Amino acid sequence: MSQQAGFDHATLECAAQWFARLQAAPTDAKLHAQWQQWLAQGDAQCQAWGYVERVSQRFGGLREQGPAAHQALAGLRAGKQTRRRLLSQFGLLAGAGVLGWLGWRNDSLGSLYAWHARYRTAVGERRQELLSDGTRLWLNTATALDVDEQGTHRELVLYTGEVLIETGHLDQRPLQVHTRAGLLQPLGTRFSVRERGPATQLNVYEGAVRITCQASGQTVTVPAGNQVTFDSQAAGPQTRADASREAWSRGLLLAEDMPLAQFIEALGAYRPGHLGVDPRVAGLRVMGSFPLADTDLALAQLEEVLPVRVQRRFDWWVSVVPR
Repeated sequence: MSQQAGFDHATLECAAQWFARLQAAPTDAKLHAQWQQWLAQGDAQCQAWGYVERVSQRFGGLREQGPAAHQALAGLRAGKQTRRRLLSQFGLLAGAGVLGWLGWRNDSLGSLYAWHARYRTAVGERRQELLSDGTRLWLNTATALDVDEQGTHRELVLYTGEVLIETGHLDQRPLQVHTRAGLLQPLGTRFSVRERGPATQLNVYEGAVRITCQASGQTVTVPAGNQVTFDSQAAGPQTRADASREAWSRGLLLAEDMPLAQFIEALGAYRPGHLGVDPRVAGLRVMGSFPLADTDLALAQLEEVLPVRVQRRFDWWVSVVPR
């Protein structure tokens, strides 16, 4: 997990240092008093401390979910709602030829569906799936999606993360991919779909994909070699397809004159815990291909080619700083 936007690097590092000191001396009253004084300096300190605590808890394992979440999941797993019904609750409503897609109306419900998704990957995990119709799926890190092959359409619902899709031809029913932003209909193709909050990023490598924005009904066809980002209202301009959005399926992070800050954000998606970068080196440019299966090796390669060093406070707190 890379450093979250809006957090000051220096304050975060100070919070991590306090965390280390308190872990080393949990009964030191004087140290605790000094920490409380630091914490009382302002909201930035409190927010940074909260972030450090959350990262440490995630690294150590998820805490027990609340009773309501457990009850809901138990109901799903007991078969009270079939996958077909889960998909139908999102609803694909056609009227006057214009798509109406209910989508994810709140994040809690979306998270619940993601936990119950048929296909899921953990942070740092990538996997490949072959569907009965011959369609191949490559799931990127921290991805959750459902597949339904029972109705008049073959349907995929991407809740979170990214999937690379190579459509199969053993089933003549149309394939549809649903995201928060809208609907994607491939036309015999190879393409990647990436959830980015309220927006979806599409890269097309073969064939073409037609997208329909959820709220506005705007329809755009994206040919091979192009990419586009769209939300529920509109699609942005089409640009050249990003090779890195396909390279991850081969276990590679491609960097073509990429700012170090952007590189760290991309690499951070493949490792648990915090991965940050000092603003003094954030603008350095990165070139080359780096292994996603071994992010520590990728960081070591950075040290070889850039004037930086990797600073480790814990296994779950790593920062790239000036050498």
